[in-house]
Amino acid sequence: MVFMKNLLSTLEPLLARLPVTASIQLPSGERIGPEHSAVQLIFRSPKAVTALLDGQIGSIGSAIVEGWVEVKGSSRDIMAAAAGLLRGDPVSHTPSWLGQTVSKARSLAMHTLTRDAEQIQFHYDLSDDFYALWLDPRRVYSCAYYKEQGMSLAQAQEAKLDHICRKLKLQPGERFWDIGSGWGGLVFWAAEHYGVQAHGITLSRNQFDHVQRLIAEKGLQGKVQVELRDYRQMVDVEPFDKIGSVGMFEHVGSANLQEYFETIYSMLRPGGLALVHGITAGGVSNVELGAGMGEFINRYIFPGGELMHVSRVLHDLAASGLEMVDTENLRPHYARTLWAWSDGLEARLGEAQIILQAQYDEEKAAKALRAYRLYLAGSAMGFEHGWIALHQMLCSKPDGDLRSGAMAGAQSGYPFNREYIYR
Repeated sequence: MVFMKNLLSTLEPLLARLPVTASIQLPSGERIGPEHSAVQLIFRSPKAVTALLDGQIGSIGSAIVEGWVEVKGSSRDIMAAAAGLLRGDPVSHTPSWLGQTVSKARSLAMHTLTRDAEQIQFHYDLSDDFYALWLDPRRVYSCAYYKEQGMSLAQAQEAKLDHICRKLKLQPGERFWDIGSGWGGLVFWAAEHYGVQAHGITLSRNQFDHVQRLIAEKGLQGKVQVELRDYRQMVDVEPFDKIGSVGMFEHVGSANLQEYFETIYSMLRPGGLALVHGITAGGVSNVELGAGMGEFINRYIFPGGELMHVSRVLHDLAASGLEMVDTENLRPHYARTLWAWSDGLEARLGEAQIILQAQYDEEKAAKALRAYRLYLAGSAMGFEHGWIALHQMLCSKPDGDLRSGAMAGAQSGYPFNREYIYR
């Protein structure tokens, strides 16, 4: 009885400070908060209540996936409540020397050739039909570029593809390498709109098969090629004129980041341009979000995923010999993209459940769907708050010739102004 009174005295002010109305039903059946609240949490396990009190929203998310907690309410209201439950800044943690050493050892172990292939396939080979429900028709699974406010998701994804191609100054006949080519959005856009010879690599078998089918349907044999290959296996290949890598370095691992950039350097012709587009950490030192959110993502969505602050990414980029010539932060664009994905999935939950049950048993399908609903909305929240960001980093491989390029000392095809991108 005393414990229950103490619990109630703790939870009531906790709910009162949230930006939306919320109620909690405890395992005992007792309710706290208004009956018709915007967010309702129904707890079936005392462990989840402890996570709530500690502000461990990642642990609450895991409890929801496992069915120990049921949550009701709109995705936006649920995420507003989740942010209000946090106890402190989820990106301010600075690991100790020992913590950094353990993190590096873990990163090396998690990112072997075999484990990276398994981890990529865990996520991207979940179900093509499932992803098709909420992605745009091109299945571009990365941050869109809302060049104009009224753009639809599909329009913003096409704008992003074109933004990348313009930044890279793609020209007809150039050899273009896309590291982590996904369902082919960028290689097809570059080949069809800019006339390049596009070469993509992926570790996802589903994505590989999908792109192969599209190459045949579009009649682009000889213009677009895709391989099931790791970036570390690119040997005896002629350097490319331009390189793109979109939504890829998050899977590389902090221990392998410099090797990733050294590979880009070795595969890029002198004077060529490369664009790296990826999620970066909001905090300078953290490699994942705090409050259990990083553990949630690693367990259910992206095993082996690691985030680095843009300063760390640029450090390893420079250490490889590449020169950063332009960096752009598109953080709010990714929040809007993720809300579009979240809304798309929420509108088709019945179809999603049927698709997943065709591959998995009912319980596993239900868990996967709950995980993805939380992941999409939670990631949108993270980008809105600035806990994570999205950067496009354009770099060159200087050719050493002070007379080459548009300006003396350019040493590359970059004109050292942004006008060409928007012209």
